[in-house]
Amino acid sequence: MDGYGTVLAVDRGRLREYQTTAVSCLRGVSGRSTDEGGGGSRAVRFALSDDEAGTLTVGPGARPVRASFRVHGAVGDRGLRRIGALPAACTRPVPDDPRAAFDVFWRNLDENYPFFAAKGIDWKAVRDRYRPEVHAGTTDDELFAVFRKMIEPLHDAHVSIDGGPGRRFGTTRPGTTLPGPDMDRDITAFIQERDLGGRSLRTFARGRIGFADLPGNLGYLRLSGFSGWTDDRHPGYAAHRAELDRALDAVLTPERTRGMRGLIIDLRINGGGYDGLGLRLASRLTDRTHFAYAKRARNDPADPSRHTEPQPVYVRPADAPRFTGPVAVLTGGSTISAGETFTQSLMDRPGRTVRIGEPTQGVFSDVMHRTLPNGWTVGLPNEEFLTSSGRTFDGPGVPPHLAEPVFTEAEFAHRRDSAFDRAVTVLGRRP
Repeated sequence: MDGYGTVLAVDRGRLREYQTTAVSCLRGVSGRSTDEGGGGSRAVRFALSDDEAGTLTVGPGARPVRASFRVHGAVGDRGLRRIGALPAACTRPVPDDPRAAFDVFWRNLDENYPFFAAKGIDWKAVRDRYRPEVHAGTTDDELFAVFRKMIEPLHDAHVSIDGGPGRRFGTTRPGTTLPGPDMDRDITAFIQERDLGGRSLRTFARGRIGFADLPGNLGYLRLSGFSGWTDDRHPGYAAHRAELDRALDAVLTPERTRGMRGLIIDLRINGGGYDGLGLRLASRLTDRTHFAYAKRARNDPADPSRHTEPQPVYVRPADAPRFTGPVAVLTGGSTISAGETFTQSLMDRPGRTVRIGEPTQGVFSDVMHRTLPNGWTVGLPNEEFLTSSGRTFDGPGVPPHLAEPVFTEAEFAHRRDSAFDRAVTVLGRRP
């Protein structure tokens, strides 16, 4: 695979992933083809055996020695180049002692993480500082404490370590909070009581999508994530897409879209999910194709400045009722991942689009989940989402056009929602 530190073995309807670094090759996920009769030059879809919701497609490339790979619900393709055999390291066992776990952990970030320079982190100095603390007798708790100290200064919500119950760690940008069910419930209650005057949102997708008509022919659409929308244990992308369509068909009716003067889209508590769903929502907000972003991945283990060729991604008008009038997008530090890529996809939207609130979290990439020799898992990003001018907002987040406080103690104490009020004011003005 071009970038991603990955080799795929595809044979007789079976797919096996191998996660590679300069010092290791470890088995990752596996899957079986879901296509009858498979093969030929067409794309073949695989269901992953460790997660029924996970599916991927391997398709033909421009030349016989090349192919492409797409994860359903993600955006963009990953390039594949045929090799004659598995790397030799993939046929040998990897030691599972603490030192091997440390080396593979450090290497995975060193070879794939794109943002050390931007964050002012000397990752090689981090290795030199902590590697001597790890030895054959290092306990799991001690090793976890080392890994935590290594990644905490990154303040990257897409970097995490999972060593099982009691040994899980991830962090966010300072001054921000990772959204969760309790926060979502409390904020929903506040919005309904304060902003909607005691009225309830009309909800869809297990309450994670909500809508209300506002005075002055304005609409209010709230999304607390781009996943978790169905009751199924393993719903898959198609089920989420169908749930989004059901919600938007009910909300963006021809009658409403004709009469609505403006739409507030509230992403201030949004934990992310499928980027493809953000594009699908954006397609209901335009009557012209426009640039969303370009996606690229780090693809040189020794040089963090080298990337795959950026793949442009576009928003195309949906074949369904659409709203093309003024839009106000509410964001904050708890707008994360797919909530941010959706926000970015509206930057070049034709018509009037204004962002109000605080900067988003600043994490856009799909998360690479890498297995360590001791069975632990590390999550990390390796991609960038670029604007039409080539800028990335990883780290600081997407800034608002109009800055307003978002769910601060002072806002709650004085029963204020300044970002919401600003959006109502802005959209209520005559053009």
